[in-house]
Amino acid sequence: MEVPRLAVGPIVLSVIALLAAPVPAHAADADDRPGTRVEYRVERRIDDAGDLARFTAPQRAILEKLNRADVAHLPRQEFMVVPLVWHGDDLPYSPFPLTYAAAAHLPKLLVVDQPAQAFAAYEGGRLVRWGPVSTGRSGFATPSGWFNLNWRSRGRHSTVNPEWYMEWYFNFENARGLALHANALPGHPSSHACIRLLARDAIWVHQWGDGWETDRRGDIGARGTPLLVAGQYEFDAPPPWRSLERLAHGIDLPPASLMIASSSRPPASRRGP
Repeated sequence: MEVPRLAVGPIVLSVIALLAAPVPAHAADADDRPGTRVEYRVERRIDDAGDLARFTAPQRAILEKLNRADVAHLPRQEFMVVPLVWHGDDLPYSPFPLTYAAAAHLPKLLVVDQPAQAFAAYEGGRLVRWGPVSTGRSGFATPSGWFNLNWRSRGRHSTVNPEWYMEWYFNFENARGLALHANALPGHPSSHACIRLLARDAIWVHQWGDGWETDRRGDIGARGTPLLVAGQYEFDAPPPWRSLERLAHGIDLPPASLMIASSSRPPASRRGP
């Protein structure tokens, strides 16, 4: 299906994004990236929420992912990435590879790429879901590295500010109280070091992920779903999801040696939300 006719501003650039660009040999083992070509335009926005009426609800859901902004914040973006052809499945728009050979031995893996402000969920190395995130704002950056999903809550108040209520909460750093949870996505990193998700993605991760397993004393016997938080966001640079190079290349995932090392770490010793 083609994009509805534009009622506002001119097209400022047109790109063909090769989301299946191969990962360099030093960055990853043989990832089987898709060969789909996705053609985009990047529009300068000159209207408010009324401009979104030309898109259907499923199309707006894809625009949320491509622009890293929820539907309430899409009208506030200076530019908006729009595909020229709409697919029924949102996986062809993913900046992540559809398959990740280095993670084939893992039943589940969650990846958050901070420069791209996007997450991917893999099952046995196969991409099953992706979406936008909002990680820590400047001065409160989300730490990068390997983590595990620990414990979950339908909703809880922040220990930093009790007025902050976080729905569909899944902790991944117990000492600091960091978690994936539902909250507003304004189109840039905006959290207090947590990882914000669209509500529908937060619900999905909350149900899909596995938390840690503990014994009667509260000692952790098995870790939860592994989580890789990769890179750091460059606050002084333009958003990379509107970069021709990034759209054409996609996201590089780490090599198998790092994946194997992560799976051999000993579990944490004590529980305590």
